[in-house]
Amino acid sequence: MLNKKNKIVLLFLIIGSAIFISGCSISFKSNDSGGNDGGVYLSSDKGKRWQPAALVPTTSGRPGSIGNLNTSALNMDPSDSQAIYFGSVDNGLFYSYNYAKEWQKAEELGNATINDIAVDPSSKCIIYVAIGNKVYKSTDCNRSWSQVYYDTDVNLNINSIAIDHYNSIGVYIGTSRGEVIKSLDRGVSWKTVGRFDDKVKKVSISPHDSRLIFAATAQKGIFRSSDSGATWVNLRDNLKDIKGALNFRSLILSAADSGLVILASNYGLLKSLDNGDSWESIELITPEDNAIINSVVVSPKNSKEIYYVTNTTFYSSSDGGENWTTQKLPTTRAGWELLINFDDTNVIYLGAKSIKN
Repeated sequence: MLNKKNKIVLLFLIIGSAIFISGCSISFKSNDSGGNDGGVYLSSDKGKRWQPAALVPTTSGRPGSIGNLNTSALNMDPSDSQAIYFGSVDNGLFYSYNYAKEWQKAEELGNATINDIAVDPSSKCIIYVAIGNKVYKSTDCNRSWSQVYYDTDVNLNINSIAIDHYNSIGVYIGTSRGEVIKSLDRGVSWKTVGRFDDKVKKVSISPHDSRLIFAATAQKGIFRSSDSGATWVNLRDNLKDIKGALNFRSLILSAADSGLVILASNYGLLKSLDNGDSWESIELITPEDNAIINSVVVSPKNSKEIYYVTNTTFYSSSDGGENWTTQKLPTTRAGWELLINFDDTNVIYLGAKSIKN
């Protein structure tokens, strides 16, 4: 039998539990992809084995999950490898500060599609995200957000964000109208520095020289600037004779080797050792015409370690693409984004996405 004191304690515990369970919870839009094999996967052995990394703790005591969501963007804080950012299709932004073991939602951004994410290399609490024709910025580690760029064309998409790692007041965005637009005051004001008459899919800054910038367009090749966007060189002539090379898929600038650029296109994989002045093919297992590559990454410590992912398969090479090993994806969805931990390059993240035929 419970005495009076124990009864009072039990009553408070019940009331407290009820209040806790009734607390706020993470909300998601309905997802027509079905299943729970989306979101993010983690490998600690360079892609040999994968495990879901989808947990979202909630105040209800019933854990949530990003496992039913589709990936639109995946990025890492350049100053903290524990901080991972997951941009979803129609369900907003999620972030983790413990290597993707648990995720939190940036609730103020709602359930939008996140086109790209960039974290200020000099201040981990400054984050930029691209949503449709807008750029939002947080200066307090995802707690609150303000709009720092708005385009009057509501049909425009901002596809890419890049931050100058030498001086992070410099922020670049690439638009679906074909522009590279630059801010020199962390998004307070903007100026167009490049127009390329094609969708800019990716803006990348060399990890060795932040004045060296690449703008990859959807179908008209790559443009390069060596003066922070003041002037541009068209690298199209170096690619136009390679079938499918102008149809962009992914671009990586090697952190390990200055001058090394790896381009994924409808052709397959190409590499340049001189920042795009000349290109050579990386031989794949599958015929180039059948290699629809969604994402490619290179180890930041060893440029011989190359990884790419297709709709069904994860590929890895430890010798610069001379030989490849293959691994079936741990999901029925397409492999859409890859990310390597720069402190421990055994750790790779995979973002999954349903592809509608």
